[in-house]
Amino acid sequence: MTLTLDEALTGISGILVTPYDTEGEVAPAKLGPIIDRALAAGLHMPVVNGNTGEFYALTTEEACLMAREVVAMVDGRAPVLAGVGRGIRDACALAKASAEAGATALMIHQPPDPFVAPRGVVEYLKRVSDAAGGLPMMLYLRNDQVGTRAIADFCAVPGVKGVKWATPNPMKLAEAKEAGDPSIVWVGGLAEVWAPVFYAVGARGFTSGLINVWPERSVAIHAALEAGDYAKANALIAEMRAFEDIRAEELNGTNVTGVKAALLALGDDCGPTRPPSAWPLTPSQQERMEAFLAANGLTGR
Repeated sequence: MTLTLDEALTGISGILVTPYDTEGEVAPAKLGPIIDRALAAGLHMPVVNGNTGEFYALTTEEACLMAREVVAMVDGRAPVLAGVGRGIRDACALAKASAEAGATALMIHQPPDPFVAPRGVVEYLKRVSDAAGGLPMMLYLRNDQVGTRAIADFCAVPGVKGVKWATPNPMKLAEAKEAGDPSIVWVGGLAEVWAPVFYAVGARGFTSGLINVWPERSVAIHAALEAGDYAKANALIAEMRAFEDIRAEELNGTNVTGVKAALLALGDDCGPTRPPSAWPLTPSQQERMEAFLAANGLTGR
């Protein structure tokens, strides 16, 4: 049975990579086996056009294509979250295309413009919602400096169902959760490593790039956290931490590089990352990645 959006938000939001062909063009069909493997393992909600999907390296037209193709490949097996963002006109165009493709909800990237006012973000969210015909929205918060009151105002915009909290400030998450609508789902947005900390202050579920490579481990970590077994969750995380450590290097510039390098090593060639992301891994990083894959029985699967 397909999960409802509320159920999926409290699960794992799996951020899919964007594959490229040998000419550097987007090649969504390469995601087929990756999506199938992740859903078979128990992934709750695939996410297209997230940061692990190199959202800011894609044109709006490419992002629209990815939304259409991923929704078609998932084919009703799970809710699909589609990322939108950048300038308001691009965000609205992508929101409309994602809704028409059949996405379940939108993930709104925090506007990167250097001149962002909290009340301007409220207007941004309203216009995106209108463009998508009122499709539910999940906010992707990477900077909490706007303050608790502003975050509560964002959450009060009709259609906002969840917040992907991607700042390393769990106490601010707790404050924002307390100040906002109790129906909002607060999701740990810094992947598995931070998930126990965010769960401890009231978050549910987490985002993951690991699901492209090792979805079974992500699902096991989620199950442990849902059961309140922090010791088991932390033990499972310790065995995959090397993967996240490599992704965090070079000012986080190897974040997607690590995922695509692991996929390549496993026979799922999704092409390189686009600049300014680093590509390829350095020899040292590659050696550590291959050691991680071998140690966890992922090679030759």
